[in-house]
Amino acid sequence: MAAAAAALAAAEPPPAMPQAAGTGGPAARRDFYWLRSFLAGGVFSTLRAVPQKEGYLGLYKGNGAMMIRIFPYGAIQFMAFEHYKTLITTKLGVSGHVHRLMAGSLAGMTAVICTYPLDMVRVRLAFQVKGEHTYTGIIHAFKTIYAKEGGFLGFYRGLMPTILGMAPYAGVSFFTFGTLKSVGLSHAPTLLGRPSSDNPNVLVLKTHINLICGGVAGAIAQTISYPFDVTRRRMQLGTVLPEFEKCLTMRETMKYVYGHHGIRKGLYRGLSLNYIRCVPSQAVAFTTYELMKQFFHLN
Repeated sequence: MAAAAAALAAAEPPPAMPQAAGTGGPAARRDFYWLRSFLAGGVFSTLRAVPQKEGYLGLYKGNGAMMIRIFPYGAIQFMAFEHYKTLITTKLGVSGHVHRLMAGSLAGMTAVICTYPLDMVRVRLAFQVKGEHTYTGIIHAFKTIYAKEGGFLGFYRGLMPTILGMAPYAGVSFFTFGTLKSVGLSHAPTLLGRPSSDNPNVLVLKTHINLICGGVAGAIAQTISYPFDVTRRRMQLGTVLPEFEKCLTMRETMKYVYGHHGIRKGLYRGLSLNYIRCVPSQAVAFTTYELMKQFFHLN
């Protein structure tokens, strides 16, 4: 556990340097904390610490469970989004940008519920450190959690903060991407758009614009929902953490994290590193989906 704690501690942002005269007060330092942290390279401390302890393959722990989870998760989320969007528009009469927010939230929650056990196993495998392995692989992790943590319900520990976090994350993500897309194609169709390959009468964003809009959507959504993500991870780890008994419910977990670490070093700890993961991930996800819609003649 000491090695795991050291690896997690490495992700903690370094203390602020003294403020030079004439460069702004404390408010300015707070306003630009995340940008300065990113530019300073402090977010890469974990990328240095893990290889030192476990080799470079340590960076890919839990990747197998992630790969198994990512296909059904993405497929369910985007399929559900289109279904909910149509349902909300036709049955509830809600249109404009609001229906994207509602449909995205429902789609995200649907995908999470369907694939949550795989996410649980991924987190458990990723947290293990060399020499202290509890699980030997994906199948062993499933068997152990089922046998020792309450059967099937053991796989859904931390589901509530995940759903509460996914609702704004997916909702804002789809809302932001859809809004950027529609506004961009309305005001600068020639500059930003091109005819769809499956339907020349439909305009779609150019690939590089798609990537930018997807990345922006992911960054905004991640910022809003991140405290729930921190809570989810702590609850998923369960008995692996020494403070397990203080983090049995979502309320207790958030209270514990805030009380011991505050907002910046607690509820938003590791956010800047997550930008590195989330921004390209969402950029590629939205771009791939738009390309697949053309490939399968959905426009």
